[in-house]
Amino acid sequence: KNSIFFSQIIMIARTIQQIIPAQRINMGGHLLDQPLPSRSVDQIDPFLLIHHWDKPIVAGGDQKELGVGPHPHRGFSPVTFIFKGSVRHQDSIGNNVVVSDGGTQWMHAGNGIVHSERPGIDLVLNGGEQEFIQFWVNTPAKHKMEAPYYLPLSAEQTPKIKLENTTIGVVAGNFMGVLGPAKTYSPQTLLRIDATSACSIEVPLPKHYNTLLYLLKGSLSADDEKVPSKTMIWYKNDGDLLNISVSEASQFIVLSGEPIREPVVSYGPFVMNNNEELQQAVSDFQNGKMGDLIESFEDK
Repeated sequence: KNSIFFSQIIMIARTIQQIIPAQRINMGGHLLDQPLPSRSVDQIDPFLLIHHWDKPIVAGGDQKELGVGPHPHRGFSPVTFIFKGSVRHQDSIGNNVVVSDGGTQWMHAGNGIVHSERPGIDLVLNGGEQEFIQFWVNTPAKHKMEAPYYLPLSAEQTPKIKLENTTIGVVAGNFMGVLGPAKTYSPQTLLRIDATSACSIEVPLPKHYNTLLYLLKGSLSADDEKVPSKTMIWYKNDGDLLNISVSEASQFIVLSGEPIREPVVSYGPFVMNNNEELQQAVSDFQNGKMGDLIESFEDK
């Protein structure tokens, strides 16, 4: 195996808190894989939810019948990593963007936004594979009611660290001197990692950051245990290094962030700090205070 070492400084490898297989769930009629929350862990602060969509789009469908139609959010950041296919995002603050494979859709919901997520028209017309991860990142109370913003990143706009057999895309945070472009509201390091063959990877991260790894495809070894695809590794905060042994060509993400340590109360698409704020979010949406989205659709 080839070894990739990021630092000459002696660092302590983290051990594993838990290995959690994704569960198959039905989300609004869509079947997808969900490693977080699970039966054993509700959140890994600041990360609240991870959904893995991996299902082809059949050619010749109707764009307005596919994906997820207009819906609101407040109080957190829903983030989408696209691995295959495309996602067309429209929202109530005027964005209308298609993000394709290798790209990222970063949205800070702030005080409220309405958006839709549907496959791009080329994927609708021609069919093909579609795979993406959407995860929810909590926002500290002091930033929950700021104005929303949206950042689309293409594969080309994502800074990368290229090493033998491995490419690391840095979406957010300062990782090995490479700064990710996404704006976060608490300290985070968010990575997309592709390994083309078996290798060992050492990923340095602050010890106090809560950290998880989710494997989309391939296989890893962790604490001498083989980890199959569609599995999440939740690490203990007992070291400053992830020591990852890749058994074969693999694709995975690493989400690491400083815990916010605030109360979390959620209801559907709203994540706030108490029930009163939740009730206000529902009322504001019903009264149109999060804006309106009238979608446009491309011709076949």
